Amino acid sequence: MYEYYPTGTCSKKITFDVVDNKVTNVKFTYGCAGNLLGISQLIEGMEVDEVIDRLEGTPCGSKQTSCPDQLAKALKEYKQKNS
Repeated sequence: MYEYYPTGTCSKKITFDVVDNKVTNVKFTYGCAGNLLGISQLIEGMEVDEVIDRLEGTPCGSKQTSCPDQLAKALKEYKQKNS
């Protein structure tokens, strides 16, 4: 289980697993519960790079980041630490 502490968002922690280069068990602590649960379910089993490509740079209102963008950052950090 990988833990990431996002900045600039309502969520305070993101956890996930990567199995065979696929994202699984994504959980957000705090944030917009329904939206984040939906995102977690949509990306379940998706390749790490595909999730990064789809979510990176997603803003939240006038903010330059969002929970999906922070998940992309978390996955990039995971890749860097596990390459």
